[in-house]
Amino acid sequence: METEAPGILFTIVAFLGGFSLLVFIHEWGHFIVARMFGVKVDTFSIGMGKEIFGRTDKNGMRWKLGAFPIGGYVKFYGDATAASNPGDIPEGLSAEERAVCFHFKPLWQKSLIVFAGPAINLLAAAVVFAGFMYTYGIQVSEPIIAGFSETSAARTAGMKIGDKIISINGESVERFNDIGPIVRLRPSYEVPVQIERAGRVMNFQATLGVAYFEDRFDNKYPYGVLGVTSPPGSRLNLGPLDSFGEGVRQTASMTKTMFTTLGQIVIGLRSVTELGGPPRIANMVGEAANRSFQDFIWILAILSLNLGIVNLLPIPVLDGGHLLFFGLEAVKGSPLSKRAQEASFVAGMAFLLIFMVFVTLNDLHSMAL
Repeated sequence: METEAPGILFTIVAFLGGFSLLVFIHEWGHFIVARMFGVKVDTFSIGMGKEIFGRTDKNGMRWKLGAFPIGGYVKFYGDATAASNPGDIPEGLSAEERAVCFHFKPLWQKSLIVFAGPAINLLAAAVVFAGFMYTYGIQVSEPIIAGFSETSAARTAGMKIGDKIISINGESVERFNDIGPIVRLRPSYEVPVQIERAGRVMNFQATLGVAYFEDRFDNKYPYGVLGVTSPPGSRLNLGPLDSFGEGVRQTASMTKTMFTTLGQIVIGLRSVTELGGPPRIANMVGEAANRSFQDFIWILAILSLNLGIVNLLPIPVLDGGHLLFFGLEAVKGSPLSKRAQEASFVAGMAFLLIFMVFVTLNDLHSMAL
């Protein structure tokens, strides 16, 4: 039975609470690896803007909550701002001060500190997925065609009931559940499908069908379908190690899906209207929290995965931008000029602001229709 839509206050509280938790996890990744390498941390903030609550611990670090409850940061010793810009190298520090300053650490240590934020978001997602699989098990069935839908791309291509699917579009298929993530991203695509029939390997070209997912704002999102049904499956209970392995597998599959989707949007194969901004994400989180605690945790794991991936994009001001600069420094043998880095950071910030305004307006327009 469909649950009633949550109220706006419930949605806002669920979104801000959940997102703040993900930001804390992200910044904790930076923090813990920085401390491992002896970097002094001045501030650990959840939220931006003016401090509304905080305390200073015995190490002199300020833990605080910002007035604007979106985002957060870890400010290292010697940083001019919370962004830890590679070009902002402080001057006049003593040997003791340089020893605890982020900017004077070896390049590989700085890279690991920056990478740790997105990495722990990905790890958190994998752990949550693993927890669900350990608790509920997984449903598995062989990738054998047990039947066809009324309009089936597989049947049109010449496949038959009993065929075992080996690969689709060059991607290996080990379980029937592997089919969905491959074909959903490719509505109307013509893809090669390799099957096994009576001990023989055969190759087909299938033009995938198109179906649409519709949200409660009547937005439609296309996805590809092969038009096959699975044989009876079985529930497989997993131990802790196998559950974690499946969690990592799920994380890797979703990561690949996200990058593929982004690539399709960039080259125009998908509409930019499929990108969601804060209003749409808040609605998803609120609806999940309204359904059940399990759904809330599951959607937070997916958002954690998204947060990790987005932060790895090579855009200045994001962690991926910092890693890009560190990579160029490793190749060049010296950092880029401060002027070039500052210009890049301004351009990156401008791009992100424009993008956020665009996706937010897109969400508001969709919700108003």
